[in-house]
Amino acid sequence: MNKACIKCKGKGYLIQGHNECKACNGTGYASAEDVKSHFKGVSNNSRQRFDLEEDHDVPCEACTGKGEIEIHETCVICDGKGEINVCRDCGIVLEDKSDYCSKCKDKKEIIYVLQPACEMSDLEVGSMYKGKITRVEKYGVFVSLNNQVWGLMRTGATGHSVGDEIFVRVAELKPQRREVDLGPVNLKGEYELVKLKKNLARTLIGDITTKTLGKTIRIVGEVIQIQQTSGPTIFTISDETSTTWAAAFDEPGIRVYPDINMGDIVEVMGEVNQHGGKIQIESESVEGLSDEESVEIRKLIDGAIDEKAEPENTDLLIESETLKKLRPKMIKAAKTIRRAIFDGRSILVRHHADADGICAGVAMEKAVIPLLIELNQNSDAEYHYFKRAPSKAPFYEIEDVVKDLSFALEDLQRHGQKLPLIVLLDNGSTEEDILALMKAKIYGIEIVVIDHHFPGEVIDGRVEVDEYVDVHVNPYLVGGDSQITAGALSVEVAKMVNPDVTDKVLHLPGIAAVGDHARSDEASQYIKLAESKGYNLEDLEKIGQCIDFEAFYLRFMNGRGIIDTILDLENKDKHEKLLEALYKEFNKRVATQLRAALPNLKSQELANGVLFNVLDVEKYSHRFTFPAPGKTCGFVHDSMVQKHGKERPIITLAYGPDFGVIRATDAVNEKFGFNLNEVILKLNDAIPEAGIDGGGHECAGSLKYLEGLSKEVLEAFAEEVANLK
Repeated sequence: MNKACIKCKGKGYLIQGHNECKACNGTGYASAEDVKSHFKGVSNNSRQRFDLEEDHDVPCEACTGKGEIEIHETCVICDGKGEINVCRDCGIVLEDKSDYCSKCKDKKEIIYVLQPACEMSDLEVGSMYKGKITRVEKYGVFVSLNNQVWGLMRTGATGHSVGDEIFVRVAELKPQRREVDLGPVNLKGEYELVKLKKNLARTLIGDITTKTLGKTIRIVGEVIQIQQTSGPTIFTISDETSTTWAAAFDEPGIRVYPDINMGDIVEVMGEVNQHGGKIQIESESVEGLSDEESVEIRKLIDGAIDEKAEPENTDLLIESETLKKLRPKMIKAAKTIRRAIFDGRSILVRHHADADGICAGVAMEKAVIPLLIELNQNSDAEYHYFKRAPSKAPFYEIEDVVKDLSFALEDLQRHGQKLPLIVLLDNGSTEEDILALMKAKIYGIEIVVIDHHFPGEVIDGRVEVDEYVDVHVNPYLVGGDSQITAGALSVEVAKMVNPDVTDKVLHLPGIAAVGDHARSDEASQYIKLAESKGYNLEDLEKIGQCIDFEAFYLRFMNGRGIIDTILDLENKDKHEKLLEALYKEFNKRVATQLRAALPNLKSQELANGVLFNVLDVEKYSHRFTFPAPGKTCGFVHDSMVQKHGKERPIITLAYGPDFGVIRATDAVNEKFGFNLNEVILKLNDAIPEAGIDGGGHECAGSLKYLEGLSKEVLEAFAEEVANLK
């Protein structure tokens, strides 16, 4: 490619210096003879009375009045031609007539591929682009560079067909007429395709509103879910402000952008519209960012989520030294739950299926769901991102974790959903929970436990299950005991998660305390809180008993609507009517069971003063109906306490072929230091072949063993009771 010589600026020579002009002797003016010659043939008027003898105002023609002349030297770069041949790419001077130097000759040509959002203003004259022929005429072919940019290449139609991909060079841009003139491309060798992005400013998802409808925007965020529908592929994108959806269209039912995976940081360009009542983006492109860019965006997102996840500084509902010590753990639990919400993870709440556990689960449900709906702008968010499931056992059973893992891994594979946060309420603290917790942790699932069951020996504020959970809230960890219920702890955490729910769930700790027979200063304060909302002690007992009755028949269902009605969270009129009907049936079923059980109860006052009651619930109670063996033991025990008084040490054992249920008065613990969990450990050491398992609170829990060794286990338990001192 020829261009002006860079040395001589196209002159062909270089100025080496200056000499005195010999024509004018350095004066810069012409001599008198030269002036006469200059004006020869010119009229006197035109000479303007020029005095040839005295005036020398005419400049010297040789030096143009400078008095000196330049010394020239032929330019060695261009050999006096004023032009040089340079490489078309790098501009280096070439000695021959080639177009490219040796380095650029092997260099790949750049062919740009326009992103769908690019417009005519993004084109550059002289650059090469990849396009597709959309129309063929005699005078040329029309080439589409994307859906918004096309141009005409004026050349014969020979050899070109509609649909052919072609490389073209932009010859001229005519913005006023919206025309692009294209020319053919003659490639010298290899080429490289480079995607040309639209230079759009980033839009934060939180700033997308109905005012943005119809506009093409660019968002950057994390892919938190990928759903393949019968039509488009739906990418759920979350940034530091909010969450939205990007629909990518191709063939119906075919996964678009298969290289994009959940957890990737991506850039999405597309038009904002509404579908099914929610705002989404009709994506024109979805591209993963480079590792360096991803790290920066992820830092922004994590920082923003961490800031939003920080719970508000709310006061405890009651005065309690134990709760004050436990407060940092409760704040950590609340932050973990809030972070899961903002991070696009689903939340799975598992709780014991009794009044205490259900109150705990419902309190968390009422706190989390409004945040999910607000964040996702999706009426189905509460079903996609939240699940509450009761557990019959007061611990995280293997059957439960198998179900939870199966659903979680299926959602991950089929719907591209992140693994959930598991929140265990009124279970999760004991040795019996460890195997299930261990299985969940193998898959990297985060676990929060809010419980009040005896967790075993506490060493430096930690217990055995702390190896398998991320946050553990339990009164025993700070010197407390089981008399602060899981329902109360969950309400305290729930109002940290969402302070707006505080007034709605204020009476739930009172129901949990009465339903779990908690006797402590904290329990009394929570009961008074419920009274301030209009629920007296009798109301709390009725609600708790109706919850237990309904939970028996709900089994593994959460019974959201029914439970809300019983807890008086929705309709007051329905609450009163349903409570009346359930309570009547509750009393009827309990009376029927007691009529069968009490005549067959064997009571014995031991030498240490303990009244020991034993009942074979397998033989002397109605099976497969309410109340179940555990509740039957509780009602039998309560009847004996009512008869003999709370101050008396009373232990009741209801047993079956391979299980036992134990209830004891607080007096047994206060007078003898009775702790059912420690007794079970002793029995297991004494009869290891019996496969003894179980636990619970100090004065209430269950016992499991092999049926063939039931006699030995029950006799050993009775001996432990008799030896209490």
